[in-house]
Amino acid sequence: MTRATAESKIKSTQGFTLAELLIVVAIVMVLVAIAIPVFTAQIERSREATDLANVRSAYAEVKAAVLAQNGEPTEILVPLEQQEEDWQTEGTLVVGGIQHKQGEGDTVSWKGVPGANGQCRVYYDPASDVVLEWSGGDATRTYPFNINEDLFGSLNDSGLLGNRLASTSNFEIDSKCPGSTLVGPVESKMPANSLLKNGTWAYLGSGSNAAGRYLYWTSVDTNKVGAGKQIPIIIQTGDGKYYIGQSTTATRNGANGKYVAIADHLSNSDYLKNLNDDKKYPSLEAAYNAYEKLVEKDYQQYKDSLPK
Repeated sequence: MTRATAESKIKSTQGFTLAELLIVVAIVMVLVAIAIPVFTAQIERSREATDLANVRSAYAEVKAAVLAQNGEPTEILVPLEQQEEDWQTEGTLVVGGIQHKQGEGDTVSWKGVPGANGQCRVYYDPASDVVLEWSGGDATRTYPFNINEDLFGSLNDSGLLGNRLASTSNFEIDSKCPGSTLVGPVESKMPANSLLKNGTWAYLGSGSNAAGRYLYWTSVDTNKVGAGKQIPIIIQTGDGKYYIGQSTTATRNGANGKYVAIADHLSNSDYLKNLNDDKKYPSLEAAYNAYEKLVEKDYQQYKDSLPK
């Protein structure tokens, strides 16, 4: 055997180097990190598909009993398998003759939102035919703020709407404006456990017309993220509707220096563009839960800003 042949055999029996093993492990970890959320989402959608199939069966049974008028029960409780609050399946959901868009809110035939270990009550209402009433969710969940707060309460109690803003067609009160004479009166009426104690808020719009008035809130500190950044927001309208959406931060020149506002200068028509019916929610709790999901899905860089 020649020396070259011996060396070749020795080299062929060598294993992976430590660097090569570390690279393989890193690649596997990246693939797992990508696969787990996708796999989890698919499992939840599968649970939702099962729930919808079971509810469709109950709908058909209730509908048949009503048409037959044979004294059969016209209410069925369907236990749900899904483990997430609200719907993960996108688009329009259909049960029998009832259609519902994600985030649409309550209608005469579709009420509430599903949740972990929840149920769907399928029953007959003479005024609206068969009704689907979804419920559930983690009843033990607590929030680090008052989830039942009317976010307009602080502005309404501040006295600003009755005098300084009464005739203003498009005012702006941004919480980051240093030394603002409008921010102080609002903050003085803000409960200690208010959602607005977190992140950045702004009241915008008409001083005389509640329907043309808006509250923008984000968990993000706009001064820290800077101008020209797209951020997620919750919107409450002055007449009590809730939406989630997005805005772009902008630099402002206040009396006491520059700051970063929650949105650029907006006209009355600009406010309406953010009110997407597909992102409309029946309560602050439903809107906040949807906001959390939006952050986790599309704005992960702001995940640590969520109230704790």
